[in-house]
Amino acid sequence: MIKRILVACVLGWPLSTKAVPLMDLVDIEGIRGNQLIGYGLVVGLDGTGDKNQVRFTSQSVANMIKQFGINLPPNVDPKLKNVAAVTVTAEIPPSYSPGQTVDITVASLGDAKSLRGGQLLLTPLQGVDGETYALAQGAVVVGGLNATGQSGSSVAINSANSGRVPNGATVERMIPSDFSTRDEVMLNLRQPSFQTAARVVEAVNGRFGSGTASALNSTKISIRAPITSTQRIGFMAMLEGLEVEEGRERP
Repeated sequence: MIKRILVACVLGWPLSTKAVPLMDLVDIEGIRGNQLIGYGLVVGLDGTGDKNQVRFTSQSVANMIKQFGINLPPNVDPKLKNVAAVTVTAEIPPSYSPGQTVDITVASLGDAKSLRGGQLLLTPLQGVDGETYALAQGAVVVGGLNATGQSGSSVAINSANSGRVPNGATVERMIPSDFSTRDEVMLNLRQPSFQTAARVVEAVNGRFGSGTASALNSTKISIRAPITSTQRIGFMAMLEGLEVEEGRERP
């Protein structure tokens, strides 16, 4: 026993490993968050919006008010110190349905000094496929601060050009996933390892029977799962209860 410990110490092998929940080691293919992005306008700023040099802000405002039947005279550039053009981003968690809300992040595109006190106007949020999946709107909460003294000195704490709108986006469409229609469930190891993959297969087959799981490579594990949604959810719940000893990471 002493000899084995000495050899392990010399070669750097772990003397013991601790079992961890399976879901701390893997991601389920088809079950993931999805990134959304949109372009919008923040209004109601106290003179800290985009300057006149940012032409796309005034163009966006002109296009917006045109939808309400207001047409600006040609060659008229409105002075919009209280408006800022922004990007709006959000992440939709897996399986979110219409009506549920998520937080959004708003960041200035132009040269606005601060978004503090601003209100984000209704903004469609699109996925990578160009489809609209959520609508965003609300008061922007800014954690940063910019201050300028009469002498010209200034101080900045964090950034006042970005902020968040808690629960600011409402899901309008469910993002499609093939998780419930696949014949098999695919588990992807977050840290590729042949040892971990083998131990996951051993744990799953020990719990559900031989042939339930098979390792395709050092990252991907295929698991035979029930087809009906209720049985599959119950099966995944039991998978979450499994504990596996993490192996050595692949170099």
